Amino acid sequence: MEIINNILLGLVEGITEFLPISSTGHLILTKSLLGLTENTVDRQLIIIQGAAILAVCWHYRLRLWNTACTLKNNRASRILVTNVFIAFFPLACLGLILGEKIERFLFSPIPVALALVIGGVLMLWVETKVHLEKICTIDQIKPIDALKIGLFQAVALVPGTSRAAATILGGLLTNLSRHTATEFSFFVAIPTLLAATIYKLFKARAILSTTEIDALIISSAVAFISALVTIRWLLKFVAQYSFAGFAWYRIIFGGVILVTWQLGWVRW
Repeated sequence: MEIINNILLGLVEGITEFLPISSTGHLILTKSLLGLTENTVDRQLIIIQGAAILAVCWHYRLRLWNTACTLKNNRASRILVTNVFIAFFPLACLGLILGEKIERFLFSPIPVALALVIGGVLMLWVETKVHLEKICTIDQIKPIDALKIGLFQAVALVPGTSRAAATILGGLLTNLSRHTATEFSFFVAIPTLLAATIYKLFKARAILSTTEIDALIISSAVAFISALVTIRWLLKFVAQYSFAGFAWYRIIFGGVILVTWQLGWVRW
């Protein structure tokens, strides 16, 4: 059962991390349904995000390598790195200040369900607005655009909001094309989720057990593979469709959780 639980957690992380439906929220709900209450699982939910980010690094390996090699001489490479860290900065600051309080009070199914529903309604509202695609490539993003997207991403500290949803919708409201907003969301995720993973590993360095490490290896491997498949699918999807389907999924899923909790059918 432990192996199956680790595989399930890895699948949920990999599939949901880059979709605008909240990976953290789905992991919290999965943890609740599986009856996992150990503190080690809470660490696992954060650490396996690093495996999903490695999938982004692998998918964009040529772009990342080229950016690193030309950073000194290429203006476009410097702008990309600068914009990514500008977008990362607001969430990093608020995460250090509020991270532990958010984990203590909001890492539970009901706050997640509320965030899913509210986020879904906001996504539908954004989809009803006229969308001007003034920025069609990542190289056209300006620092002020990156800051706006970073401020949207900071809202995703609330579990159930979805970091991907916040950055993509922030990009759409900043007049990025769907493909560019999605792609920039992937790049911004690299420092964001790697920082969270490294921070959790550093804090737990003295108490990680062999059993916990085995669980992390299994769930991380599954998360990497499923995230890689999801990234490639999502880039094709956004070229043809809106995010309304994800919005309705959030509203229905969150609504089911709230109704079953209110009626006492499920002890979330």
